[in-house]
Amino acid sequence: MGLYTMSIPERMSTPDAVGCSSRVVPTCLPRHRSFTTLQRGQRPRVRTCVYTPTRAEAQAALKLEAQVVPPANLLSEILAPVTSDMERMNQNLKNVVGNRHPMLMAAAEQIFGAGGKKLRPVIVFLVAHSTAQREGLTELTDKHRRLAEITEMIHTASLVHDDVLDECDIRRGKQTINSMYGTRVAVLAGDFLFAQSSWFLANLDNLEVIKLISQVIADFANGEISQAASLFDTDITLEHYLDKSFYKTASLIAASCRSAAVFSDSPVEVKEAMYNYGKHLGLAFQVVDDILDFTQSTEQLGKPQGQDLASGNLTAPVIFALRKSPELLDIISSEFVEEGSLERALELVRETGGIEDARLLARQQADMALAALECLPEGSARRSLRLMVDYVLERIY
Repeated sequence: MGLYTMSIPERMSTPDAVGCSSRVVPTCLPRHRSFTTLQRGQRPRVRTCVYTPTRAEAQAALKLEAQVVPPANLLSEILAPVTSDMERMNQNLKNVVGNRHPMLMAAAEQIFGAGGKKLRPVIVFLVAHSTAQREGLTELTDKHRRLAEITEMIHTASLVHDDVLDECDIRRGKQTINSMYGTRVAVLAGDFLFAQSSWFLANLDNLEVIKLISQVIADFANGEISQAASLFDTDITLEHYLDKSFYKTASLIAASCRSAAVFSDSPVEVKEAMYNYGKHLGLAFQVVDDILDFTQSTEQLGKPQGQDLASGNLTAPVIFALRKSPELLDIISSEFVEEGSLERALELVRETGGIEDARLLARQQADMALAALECLPEGSARRSLRLMVDYVLERIY
């Protein structure tokens, strides 16, 4: 088998345009793509919608592209078009959760005030602005804004529950809800966020969006079950890994990006392209996150280096390394019973090029995300969506 000979699972194809009754339909991007067809730095060939700018838009785009963004300023450049949107959303989230109960008030401050970049609602707002611009809307609708809030609430609820499952005491440098208030309150806080987001979702009165986002919550559970069922499984395939990564990370981003286009009254090809942008950006993000488990220090990670591997969660760098190292296979199969075996496994992942191969996989997913932006008009929002891809990748280079 070639290094990247696999295809993206059909489960991750774009939902259909009318009611999302089918999970697999033709998309702007090929349903299957062999990674052997892409070389480093090469863009994927895709069938996609293309936006034709006016002369004024083209001139404005040239000025934007001429601006070189230093890595240190990358995030601030990304956030610039949506700063006021995010400030409004943050306040709304605290009000929604905190008004219900004093305990939830304290939990809300801990959850939504615990730092974090809140990249998912940022992406929602950027897609909303860019698709609204394409369709001639002068400002975002209330449904766009509510969608961003729903996206962050669902993501946060999943983190609260993840911290319970993983028995985490620290996230983003602060104590987790379960470490402060106990497992019972943490589970209930996560449940409340899921329930409140579902209520907001129902009140959007859009069946396509309701089905899209509802599926995400089921995907979270599927991802966790898939991961638990494949611990220490040295036969795990790259396809299985990407499928699991879609469930756990990319599904929410893909669904919320498409939903933002829905509320801009975008045509089906634009909605499909936005779904693909979110899907491939989310997959790139997860691959990068898994690489960092091998390249960053314990202090940088906020958790022990190699924790995923130690727990039996085999990610992209390990899957690639397993193809070249029988010794690594034996160590993982023994579940690190011998002293020093985890440290040796980490060395083998690095020595066999597993990290470099995973970097290439992340780059290829990122390139497919960039290709999906071709149907958007040039402007600050589209530029930030491109920079978001750079931001995801710059952590591993």
